[in-house]
Amino acid sequence: MFTARLSNALPLDEVDGNVIRTVKRSVFSESQPSPLKEPLTLAAVSQDVLRNILDLNESVIQNEEFVRCVSGGKLFPGSVPLAHRYGGHQFGYWAGQLGDGRAHLLGEYTNRKGERWEVQLKGSGKTPYSRSGDGRAVIRSSVREFLCSEALSLVVSEEPVWRDPFYNGSVIKERGAVVLRLAKSWFRISSLEILTRTGELDVLRTLLDFVIKEHFKSIGTNDPDKYVVFFSRVLNETAHLIAHWMSVGFAHGVCNTDNFSLLSISFDYGPFGFMESYDPNFVPNTSDDEGRYSIGAQANVGLFNLQKLLEALKPLLTSDQLSQSQQILREYPQIYHQRFHELFKAKLGFLGNEEKDSYVIAFLLKLMEDTGADFTMTFRQLSEVTLSRLQKGSFAPGHLSSHKHFRDWVQLYLQRLSRIMSDSDEERQHRMQGVNPRYVLRNWMAESAIRKAEKNDFSEVTLLQKTLMEPFMEQEEAERAGYASKPPSWVQQLRISCSS
Repeated sequence: MFTARLSNALPLDEVDGNVIRTVKRSVFSESQPSPLKEPLTLAAVSQDVLRNILDLNESVIQNEEFVRCVSGGKLFPGSVPLAHRYGGHQFGYWAGQLGDGRAHLLGEYTNRKGERWEVQLKGSGKTPYSRSGDGRAVIRSSVREFLCSEALSLVVSEEPVWRDPFYNGSVIKERGAVVLRLAKSWFRISSLEILTRTGELDVLRTLLDFVIKEHFKSIGTNDPDKYVVFFSRVLNETAHLIAHWMSVGFAHGVCNTDNFSLLSISFDYGPFGFMESYDPNFVPNTSDDEGRYSIGAQANVGLFNLQKLLEALKPLLTSDQLSQSQQILREYPQIYHQRFHELFKAKLGFLGNEEKDSYVIAFLLKLMEDTGADFTMTFRQLSEVTLSRLQKGSFAPGHLSSHKHFRDWVQLYLQRLSRIMSDSDEERQHRMQGVNPRYVLRNWMAESAIRKAEKNDFSEVTLLQKTLMEPFMEQEEAERAGYASKPPSWVQQLRISCSS
């Protein structure tokens, strides 16, 4: 049973229907999903989400009514579908009203563990915020979303959807799909921005108080500085999130304020990518001509987005509180770099702190950049090698070992490890293998699954989902599929864009 707690607690649009319009003085608009044309195919289901989040028995997926519910054709009991109003900065510029243009929030579900999850359909039709869009999503973007997000299901149809994948005038016919995805909250920085921009400060305060009460329970609701404390928490968690992205070579691709969560969780997976060769200028999104959202720029973009969050909060702050918040903002680089440092120390198996740790990390990254070493597998191979092999010089991770300074780095690394008291090879390897994945969702892997899915073969979607549930564990099927091997040559021609 879903609850309509959000619509009961927050202002609703007074206008009914999916007519595209400028919405005023509200956080949500009621909006009914538009069913995909049948026949429908339940292409993939997350058993983990089904059982451990939604408390459902796997037999439910055999029911046609279930397929209709997870594709927008029928509502779950208690569901009051909503589209969220927000507006933010895209590629550095104010974009005005945005909102859920093809997503419907079905409601909130509290599972048997007491966890609350907001359940949303993506690709489920037009809303008041669709602008010039058709409210649909296609198979290629939906497969990527399903595999990378906290998603329950992927449903595909034969409904034609027309797209210009690379914005070059070459429109093609694709097939529609819907993903049912979950998050603890879908509120984002732009949820607040739109309210400040339009002068709706009472609605801003209502929404902010709700978010704090529901998701930042350690902040006292009567604390006069609660908005400052809230800003500090979001800033810290955002810095930690981006540092974590960097530690696994993840580039979000579109770090607009409307894609940055107030809870500092990853969502809205579009033209993302995991680095193959280490390159700070890696840009997964072909549409990002200027490289604004390159992997190496993500930390600075995080700072930009937090500046916009502070601007949204400004009307609710006293002058002293604004000064405190500005000081907190100035601390962001240090918080980010400290977390980055901690994560990369863990990737190298270091314990404790030494003055030259940052140098050892930077030295390795520079060697990787110079040689085009594979980011994921370099760290994974280091986590699997024994110290004796390193000492003998028999460890050769790809192109990295060809660098003239590689042995210099190995000596520094060995010296650092030797100063960790009572540490065995097995203990170090266990630590490192727990933070260095063997498998990540590389774009070529997703593309391979997409090409099969477009031919109604969903076997690789299923295999990838299974593999990514245990990314740190070596898996026989994944090894046979080459998921930990050198990427195929055609990956160089692969292009991913915002079109979806």
